[in-house]
Amino acid sequence: QVQLVESGGGLVQTGGSLRLSCAASGSTLSNTYTKAWFRQAPGKEREFVAAIRSSGGGSYYADSVKGRFTISRDNARGTDHLQMNSLKPEDTAVYYCSFRNSRLIVSAVRVGDHYDYWGQGTQVTVSS
Repeated sequence: QVQLVESGGGLVQTGGSLRLSCAASGSTLSNTYTKAWFRQAPGKEREFVAAIRSSGGGSYYADSVKGRFTISRDNARGTDHLQMNSLKPEDTAVYYCSFRNSRLIVSAVRVGDHYDYWGQGTQVTVSS
């Protein structure tokens, strides 16, 4: 089992920044993985935001956040961050961290059904 704990959400004004973190732990955690962020706004379907693959596997972004959001890993194994800059009201949503204990192929990283573990979600609210 893998446990995911998100942190860093909050309320920010348009143009502001937030950094979300997702800490993964568990006995089955491997060094080969895919980690992603999805978000869901009220009344809307869940949508892909960003993903990163282990071992130099690259990072991937939704067109709506490209150039504003950056997903990264830090030296602590299993902890990833989503740096969100130039936030807009349409970024308001609950953000979920997700994890799969293998490297997904590129065409699959944007599909939520391919991830086995999910965090509890953290609210991001951008005021206009």
